[in-house]
Amino acid sequence: MLSNRRIQELELVMEFEKVEECFKEVSSWIENVGKKGLKEMINLDDSLEMLLQTQKQFREFDLVASEYCKRGQEALKKMDRWEDFSSVDVQAYKAKLQTYTEQLEDFCTQLDENRHRVCETVRLYEFFDKVREGVCCRDEEAAL
Repeated sequence: MLSNRRIQELELVMEFEKVEECFKEVSSWIENVGKKGLKEMINLDDSLEMLLQTQKQFREFDLVASEYCKRGQEALKKMDRWEDFSSVDVQAYKAKLQTYTEQLEDFCTQLDENRHRVCETVRLYEFFDKVREGVCCRDEEAAL
């Protein structure tokens, strides 16, 4: 049984090394591109026109970022069996896996929050523009 367990651990380590390339690529993209893209979306512009332009840019960024999140999550699913193993040899790989998991979850959460914030801000600005148009029209009618 110990021999079978050890063989399973070695197979898991070999599988991790194959999947680790994907983790590294996703991690590198998050650090070098993704986080910068999210930071650019922090300050939303004051006009509806500029905000709509920002929303368009964010949608393009979101498509790419969502694909990286999806790839990272698929790679993590392949490593679901790690929790069953507790040998010392596997601990280093579990630590790496935990680091990748936390980084991916943090980025995906920030992406979702920014997506929601941009969408809600656009809706709010559109609402205020409609209210402003209604008030202006009422003022013009009252003046006549």
